[in-house]
Amino acid sequence: MKPNVGTIDRVLRIVGGLVLIGLAASGTVGVWGYIGVVPLLTGIFRFCPAYPLLGMNTCPMKDR
Repeated sequence: MKPNVGTIDRVLRIVGGLVLIGLAASGTVGVWGYIGVVPLLTGIFRFCPAYPLLGMNTCPMKDR
């Protein structure tokens, strides 16, 4: 798995994932909020499985 998630993309994924999980854990949103695990993991591992399918890559040139 080559990294394909850049720094800004990574931070947004991690923050968004944590917010969704926190909202689900507090009962503010339903169980669907645990879908935040997906962006959290893609941010942590710096790999998004959808990006190769879409031909996208947000990593800087040196990380590719």
